[in-house]
Amino acid sequence: MEQKEFRESLELKQVGEEHVDQFNELLSYVFQVTQADIEESGFENKREFIKSKQPILELSKVFGWFHENKLISQIAIYPCEVNIHGSIYKMGGVTGVGTYPEYANHGLMKDLIALALEDMRADKQWISYLYPYNIPYYRRKGWEIMSDKLSFKIRDTQLPKQVPVSGMVERLEVTHPDVIRVYEQFARQNHGALIRSEFNWEEYWRFENEEERTAAVYYGANQEPLGVLFYWVAEEVFHIKELFYINQEARNGLWNFVSAHFSMIYWVKGDIYKNEPLAFLLEDGQIKESIEPYFMARVVDVKEFLKVFPFASTAKPFHFIIEDPVAKWNNGIFSVLWDENDQVHISDEPLGSPVKLDIQTFTCLMMNYRRSAYLHRIERIETDKETLNSLERIIPDTEAYFSDYF
Repeated sequence: MEQKEFRESLELKQVGEEHVDQFNELLSYVFQVTQADIEESGFENKREFIKSKQPILELSKVFGWFHENKLISQIAIYPCEVNIHGSIYKMGGVTGVGTYPEYANHGLMKDLIALALEDMRADKQWISYLYPYNIPYYRRKGWEIMSDKLSFKIRDTQLPKQVPVSGMVERLEVTHPDVIRVYEQFARQNHGALIRSEFNWEEYWRFENEEERTAAVYYGANQEPLGVLFYWVAEEVFHIKELFYINQEARNGLWNFVSAHFSMIYWVKGDIYKNEPLAFLLEDGQIKESIEPYFMARVVDVKEFLKVFPFASTAKPFHFIIEDPVAKWNNGIFSVLWDENDQVHISDEPLGSPVKLDIQTFTCLMMNYRRSAYLHRIERIETDKETLNSLERIIPDTEAYFSDYF
């Protein structure tokens, strides 16, 4: 069958619950989950695991290409909320992206991504996140790296010394209300973080064995929960899945708890979902740390995103000139100006100096993965020195934190 004839035989439509079996089959292929992965996660078999992903189809919008009533390519938009520098945005999480190999190289996913972006825009999801299996591919579609995962390994002799704190740690179930409470407060304080719903929490634990789910909760002197450590101990290694806290007292209290395992372990291994090296915080900082890109983001609608963006201060009017390879509504001029009440306004008139960049760089800039001065130095931004200084001042200088997966 020729390319033109093949494309004419396809149907692009929303995947509904009547397509659940086909959705599951393609999802199984996309995730490439082994039987060992499934067993370690506490599921009895592959069917049970795939069934556990069913809520994604129920909660998300899934679009797919069908050939002779067979689902051959799909993309799912997972509705979420995230904290962008203190403002809560609706976010379209892209997941379940996949095409059967025999139908690859026909431009199917290109069309699905374009449709997904249109749908996110209609649903007022001004930003999108995804876990990149292929960074160059998603960069070409307008996504850019927004956060890193830093993995560390500490010898028992390098653990921090006990620091006096006024509170104490209790070991609880990971579903305990105080655990949820601390994360909710943490997420609303940390740029980039996911505001987790009940289903988000289920996704968070999906691949974790139930025996490896313990929460250490730090309580302050007034019994207020202030920090949480998810961990497990196996074969003389203390594994840290995630550590989040409201203040430094809680951080010290949780590390005191880790150090209390000195006689039981040789190593501490864990991950930090923020570009914040642990070595600097340790007395003996000569530890092994590795960093890798974790999640990518993409501004779906520049104008609407800018309208609610929490700029750190005001500046002289300037305008972005943006190029977007997929979302055509983002191609053009977006002027930023403030009124006498310091309220931001977005215009399509070229006011002030230009800032020329593509949608990937714009996302990187606004998410503060890299600062404007650096992006200008590597020629990802074109503008004058005064406007560059303004960008440095008005974009909040906080690192994105994102520890979830979908």
